[in-house]
Amino acid sequence: MSMHDGLSLDDGVRAMVLLMPRLVGRAKRLPVPEALRSFDLAPRHLSLLTYVLLDGPLTVNELASRLEVAPTTASLMISDLSRQGVLARRPDDNDRRRTLVSIAESHRTAVASWLGGADRGWRAALGPLTAEQRALVITTLRAYEAAVATD
Repeated sequence: MSMHDGLSLDDGVRAMVLLMPRLVGRAKRLPVPEALRSFDLAPRHLSLLTYVLLDGPLTVNELASRLEVAPTTASLMISDLSRQGVLARRPDDNDRRRTLVSIAESHRTAVASWLGGADRGWRAALGPLTAEQRALVITTLRAYEAAVATD
């Protein structure tokens, strides 16, 4: 089926019902590298680590905004990962009141090899699309999340 084939709503729903469990299953099967297995990493930590890996170093507020959580929630997650040695915190040289969060050098390679696959997968899937098509994909997935969250 090419992207230009029209899909009825029912056919689109059938395709997604088949696809979503596969996507979730693949994400859950991402093998945690040996170096990170001893840490108690929840799904929310993966999102945080991915942002820091791709965009870091970031401030607590920047991470909270990206994760769509309160700064106190982001701060607790960062503290948890810092205590375990996965994240490193240091003062921002441009503004000493701000703290920058990065992946600890000792874990950078393990985190990058682990989470880089999802990054590569999304880049391959979203890369050929126009900016408008990418926005439509994200909007659609967010609408689905909101619809099932209210059930």
